[in-house]
Amino acid sequence: MKLSEIKKHLQNLETIAFELPDGSLVPSHFHVTEVGKITKNFIDCGGTVRNEEVTNFQLWNKDDYDHRLHPEKLVHIIELSEKVLQLEDLEIEVEYQGNTIGKYALDFNGTNFLLTNKATACLAEDQCGITPESKPRVRLSDLNTSNSENSCAPGAGCC
Repeated sequence: MKLSEIKKHLQNLETIAFELPDGSLVPSHFHVTEVGKITKNFIDCGGTVRNEEVTNFQLWNKDDYDHRLHPEKLVHIIELSEKVLQLEDLEIEVEYQGNTIGKYALDFNGTNFLLTNKATACLAEDQCGITPESKPRVRLSDLNTSNSENSCAPGAGCC
């Protein structure tokens, strides 16, 4: 989700809820303690220099139950960050403290903002000798189309 998208969703909400990948919610007394831009300059295992930028939100909760973050306040924080940090309309990455600091992508289901799992990947698979697993090709004409009782037995070729 990009910065412009979260602002659009926030305009239609009365409360903000973030849902973790396991379906549990971030406690409702969370704070957004940081909004920033993270720039990552790196070289991949194939020798290609890369540059990635994301907008970063850091969620934090403590025993402060009296100060709930309302949608209009978060929009204000985002707009101030855009102005002061000259943020572009980048993808959002969310940091949240579990057993360790987790980094999540962000989605929205119409009610809650979803913290979705991110995954690592080899960015130079062709240079590392990694080939995508290919599905076996099956000719439809080779499938067993018999109507006998055993036509869907293991190894019969119907599936």
